[in-house]
Amino acid sequence: MANHREFDADAAVDWNAEAVSFDDEPDHGLRDPEVRAAWAGRLRSWLPGRACDILDLGCGTGSLSLLAAEQGHRVTGVDSSPAMVDLARAKLAGRDAAFLLGDAAAPPVGEQRYDVVLVRHVLWALPDPGRALRHWRELLRPGGRLVLIEGVWGAVSPVGIPAERLTALLEPVAVQVRVERLSGDPLLWGRAVTDERYAVVAAV
Repeated sequence: MANHREFDADAAVDWNAEAVSFDDEPDHGLRDPEVRAAWAGRLRSWLPGRACDILDLGCGTGSLSLLAAEQGHRVTGVDSSPAMVDLARAKLAGRDAAFLLGDAAAPPVGEQRYDVVLVRHVLWALPDPGRALRHWRELLRPGGRLVLIEGVWGAVSPVGIPAERLTALLEPVAVQVRVERLSGDPLLWGRAVTDERYAVVAAV
């Protein structure tokens, strides 16, 4: 999924069941105007200034897709949960956006290529993140970019992917990598956080 809930890394998550309350998390639903504005500002700085084609993988209920569409971009979202996809379609009804049911690691987009692959809180949960990154690179047009929002969550049994590991995985994939630390901005999360949260913008 595009977003993160605190859960046991060994437990299976029923994302269709989670969809009902998914947007209750401040950084999922972006219902608070300040949280929404904080994410909109970050997204604007990560995405190209011109209108472009964005592939939002693990899009969840479409909150980031909606922000991107509001900024003039054309969005295709992919999620493995039918309930999440239904909510995303409703959230972006009337927008230049399409949502597909499928695996974020191998999205069902055929020969379509994009200017940006946007992924939030998905890569850490994949069995082979390096392989996913290589595949995502192939979905980009020349001069495209990966925008990856990740972190490490939990104090007792942390789950996630540290920025250092992600940047190492990107070395054979990207020509330029920028890491932006996000933990210090409580507006993004609706509260202060102390764990590692960051975004990576990788030009390929």
